Amino acid sequence: MTQHTLRSGGTPARRRVSLIAAVAAAGLGLAACGDGGGDAGDGGGDTESASTLERLQEEGTIKVAFAGEIPYSYEEDGELTGATIALDREIFAAMGIDEVDGQLVEWDALIPGLNAGEYDAVSAGMSILPDRCERAAFAEPTIMYTSTLMVPEGNPEGLSDFSSFEGNDLTLAVQSGAIEQGFADDIGLENTMTVNSAQDGMDAVSSGRADAFSLTNITLSTMVEENPDAGVETTGGFVAEVDGVKQISAGSTVFRPEDTELLEAYNEELAKIVGDADRFEEVVGEFGFTDAERPPEGLTAQMLCDGDLEAANEAADQADG
Repeated sequence: MTQHTLRSGGTPARRRVSLIAAVAAAGLGLAACGDGGGDAGDGGGDTESASTLERLQEEGTIKVAFAGEIPYSYEEDGELTGATIALDREIFAAMGIDEVDGQLVEWDALIPGLNAGEYDAVSAGMSILPDRCERAAFAEPTIMYTSTLMVPEGNPEGLSDFSSFEGNDLTLAVQSGAIEQGFADDIGLENTMTVNSAQDGMDAVSSGRADAFSLTNITLSTMVEENPDAGVETTGGFVAEVDGVKQISAGSTVFRPEDTELLEAYNEELAKIVGDADRFEEVVGEFGFTDAERPPEGLTAQMLCDGDLEAANEAADQADG
């Protein structure tokens, strides 16, 4: 919104009345821009973020969307759990928001529901991608990703990564909206099938409808451990390459673009955990995450939002070196 400033002196009375009415109308318009989480204050674009943060702190509860993906965010015995949930509980508690309530949402609907105001954040370890950054605000990286392939036991086709599907008629299953679907599209793989969930992907491999299913390494490795009779295994983690460039990937919690103060407060507390290897593993270790999944110092959400993989890979290489 544009705010207009009126200069005093020399303005005819009728014009002054019209201008005063216009200012009053503009004031009502500005008030309408608020999210209803508190009284609108000064600052235009910061009003909504401030009121959202204040509302959540006053209520002591935040509603987050989760995707039902083990081990990131899911329900177990009716309780909300997972690595991203554990991380967010620590961070929100430090921000004065003690309770984290969850709403199960299909992956493709996570960002639309966020922007529609159905919940206040997405806690699903969503990968930070340029097209997603155009629609939502991502926190700094919380968890690093590698992909893997789930294949029939014994890996009869000898599959290892996405290059295994080039120049043949083997079928790769990918989850709708997941980053692996994007990799397959960017590489130009032709024989892919889309599934709606990790369970659907495993079923496709178990039934022989797909030769492999690709998703994050931790997710599929956990599924194999928890389903010993499914007749599947994983091939090991790998970083996808597109046109010779490593597709370094990290996920984080997602907020509405206007909630800048909420995002800044979150990032401040996140840095205290990600910057401490012991603390990071203390929070997410029970879900199978190790220091290998801790974001390297220097890697930023902005790099990934910009698609600047050269800078992202350089940050990761410096951390490894």
